[in-house]
Amino acid sequence: MSLILEGLMFGLGLALSLGPIFIALTQTSMEKGVVPGLVVGSGVWISDLAIITLFYQFISLIKDRIESDMFQFWMGLSGCLILVGFGIYVIIKQPDLDYTQRKHTYRNYIGFWLKGFLINALNPFTFFFWMGVISTYVIGRSIAGFDAYLFLGTIFIVIVASDIFKVYLANSLRKWLTPNHINHVSNFSGAIMIVFGIFLGLRVV
Repeated sequence: MSLILEGLMFGLGLALSLGPIFIALTQTSMEKGVVPGLVVGSGVWISDLAIITLFYQFISLIKDRIESDMFQFWMGLSGCLILVGFGIYVIIKQPDLDYTQRKHTYRNYIGFWLKGFLINALNPFTFFFWMGVISTYVIGRSIAGFDAYLFLGTIFIVIVASDIFKVYLANSLRKWLTPNHINHVSNFSGAIMIVFGIFLGLRVV
C-alpha cells in the first residue's frame, strides 16, 4: 500500500506540471479534437514506457553515460531545437477551426503520434525524472520484482489518466471559446514551448 501511495504522489506531481507535454496535449485537443489529442498522448506514453524499461533494465550499464556532460549537452540541445521548432510551427500555422471537417489521414495521425513521442523523449526532464525515480526510489531502496512494477506502474497509470483528463477537458472548453480565443491559446502555447526550449538550451550552454 505504501508503494501505491508513493506512486500516486509522484504521478500527481508530474501530472500537475504545466510543461511542454501539457501544452502539446491541450493545444492538439482544442485545435484538432479528442482523438488526435489522445494519439499525441499515446506517443508520450509509449516513450515513457521505453524510458522506464531502458532505465530499469540497463541503468547500471548506462549510468556513467547519462551523467556525463556530453550526454546532457546533446540531450539538452536536441530538446531545445525540438521545442523551439514546434513552438514556431504552432505560432506560424493558424489553427484549423473548421469543426465540421474532423477526418484525418493516417499521415496526420502518424504526425500526431510523433509529436507526442518526440516532445517527451527529447525532453531532458523526462530522462532525469525517471532516472531519479528508478535509481533513488527503486534500485536505491532495493525494490525489485512485483514491488518495483507496482510502484512504477502506479506512476504511469496516474500519468495516463491525467493526460486523458486533460485532453477531454481541453476539448470541452473549446465549445465556449471563439476562434479568436483559440488563436490566442495557440499562440500562447507556441510561445511557452519556445520559452521552455530556450531555457533548456541555456541550461546546457
